Amino acid sequence: MKMNSTFLTLLDTYTKEKGFVRFQIDSYNDFVTRRIPKVLSEIGTIKPEVPDLGDFKIKLGEFKIGDPKVKEADGSDRTISPMEARIRSLTYSAPMYVEMTPILNGVESEPTIVNFGDLPVMTKSKICYLANMGKQELIKAGEDPDDPGGYFIINGTERILVLVEEIASNRIITAKVSSSNVSEIARIHSEKDGYVQRHLLERKADGTITITFANVTKLPVAILLKALGLESDELIINTISSDPEVGGEFLTNLYEYSITSKEEGLDEIGKHIKIPQKEFRKDRAVKLVDRYLLPHLGQETANRIDKANFLAKAIQKVIRVHLNKIEEDDLDHYSNKRLRLAGDLLEILLRSILLGKWGLITRITYNYQKLTKRGRLPPLQAIVESNVLTNQLVSALAIGSWVGGRTGVSQRLERGSYIKSISHMRNVLSPLTSTQEHFEARELHPTHWGKLCASETPEGATIGLRKYLAIMAEVTKGVSEKELKSVQMILQKGK
Repeated sequence: MKMNSTFLTLLDTYTKEKGFVRFQIDSYNDFVTRRIPKVLSEIGTIKPEVPDLGDFKIKLGEFKIGDPKVKEADGSDRTISPMEARIRSLTYSAPMYVEMTPILNGVESEPTIVNFGDLPVMTKSKICYLANMGKQELIKAGEDPDDPGGYFIINGTERILVLVEEIASNRIITAKVSSSNVSEIARIHSEKDGYVQRHLLERKADGTITITFANVTKLPVAILLKALGLESDELIINTISSDPEVGGEFLTNLYEYSITSKEEGLDEIGKHIKIPQKEFRKDRAVKLVDRYLLPHLGQETANRIDKANFLAKAIQKVIRVHLNKIEEDDLDHYSNKRLRLAGDLLEILLRSILLGKWGLITRITYNYQKLTKRGRLPPLQAIVESNVLTNQLVSALAIGSWVGGRTGVSQRLERGSYIKSISHMRNVLSPLTSTQEHFEARELHPTHWGKLCASETPEGATIGLRKYLAIMAEVTKGVSEKELKSVQMILQKGK
């Protein structure tokens, strides 16, 4: 009895101080305060090509978000509470504004605050009315004072964004393969601005190593290293490893090609992707190497040496696994996994809506061109179709279909009991398909201890693929690359 009362006291304190879904609310707050302005600042300017106007562009400035509102049938806007949204089958959302400044031939006009869409509001987040209410105020508003928040109200339905489990980005993860042709592989999931570019290094039984990324399949890695700037064979071997045994294992890859310069290497890449016209071949190869190869290291020509060094370390690791000098990586070890929270998922969705082929930015450009051809300069709010962003955000949250072909990311909140609701909001979803075996991925791993519940998982096809956070597990937030570099500099100075 004493142990039970101690545990209940601990659980009660944890609930009040940490909360069961605090990580989701913090992630959403980070999305609103930091990530949306970051996405808009990366876009920077919109350049509609209007020849008659000369050099014309629209600069994006400060971002603001309003209070949760609803547009009534008479056209008026009024504030809305979560309970009203539930009762009237409305979406609990808030308008987003961005400052737009027209610039014509270098001369800035008066900036305009433009509404570019409505963002569904997470309950108990910093922009929700319930966030600062006390117990009695919540009861008066018709809310459960013990409700943790962390969900959305879409067309009157409570919906959550589940935690999505993924392989850790920007890491070299090696494995031995039981294949007649390939003996070892290395996976690299290179992530930049929410997009993940998958790379696969394969070491064949004869010792040759190839790389697959973007629309390039099985490109000999020696060609790529030469194109990146490691132009001599000696430089390549020294960059890969100072161990003569490791370097000797890579020599097979250098005998087949007599490439002596970066230009020849880029030309070979163009040939490999079957570009017949020599004048286009190099341009396509440069685009592939700079934009799609290891984008987390940069997407400029100056970043090629960094990419070459990273690839060299990946090659070294593959060869050392082959020589049994190191163990292969355990893909199911939880240090090799990361969880995507609400803020991560919404950032990916927002980017795709803004920057997609028929995204909001493309529509703004098209609308401006269309209206100026008719001989009039339209007001900025007239060319921004705010309902495009609003409808696509609401649709994704209502259906659960996400960027990259994912499904089930958004789910209807289970309200069978309080415990079921909490459990559902701490659900961890694996991206692996339930129709395949994936025995090792489904098994309980020692590193799950204290992080994931050891017993709660559904029976049937999704067993082991749908998991739940342990009762007092928290999800820590990552560190930005800028912060990491500043810490590294401080440590180096300390030495």
